[in-house]
Amino acid sequence: MGAVAATTGAMPAISQAATINIPGLGNFDLPPELEQPAQQVEKQLQAMVAPQGQAAPQLPSVNFDNPFSAPQQQSAGNIALDAARGKLGAQYNWGAAGPQSFDCSGLVQWAYRQAGVELPRTSFEQSHVGAPVSFDNLQAGDIVITNGGGHVGIYAGNGQLLNAVQSGTPVSYTHLSADDVVTARRIV
Repeated sequence: MGAVAATTGAMPAISQAATINIPGLGNFDLPPELEQPAQQVEKQLQAMVAPQGQAAPQLPSVNFDNPFSAPQQQSAGNIALDAARGKLGAQYNWGAAGPQSFDCSGLVQWAYRQAGVELPRTSFEQSHVGAPVSFDNLQAGDIVITNGGGHVGIYAGNGQLLNAVQSGTPVSYTHLSADDVVTARRIV
């Protein structure tokens, strides 16, 4: 490979590299002719960082997000919740399933469809999909069945249910307590 590098005009490989440590930056390889001056610089740097007889201070660790790493994939529940948030203020209309107006189960069905998940149409049918979740373990995006099984909404976190409540009330957040819940389901 050295011969190829020489013929292509690329820099030849360094055969014997000296290593210098610059505190806080790391180790760097240098060509042999810079080894002695590099050692002197390294000693000076070490002396500046840690006066004689004292240990070198620990530099804080800095973590950077890798811009080339794969983005974390959102759950279907989070995507559905985001879609439903986009319908805040939409009108309630019994039997409607969007995109302009909704009833409770129509909103949940429409929101999950935006996440690529097909749910049944009624709150009763939706109460049997996914995995059951206790009130204490609710996560944003879980579906919550209330009102004796006749109502459904999407849990938005912080004790709030995002739902289409009734005629005359647009899609909105309502308070949710453990006593309201018939069942909660996580769609995975």
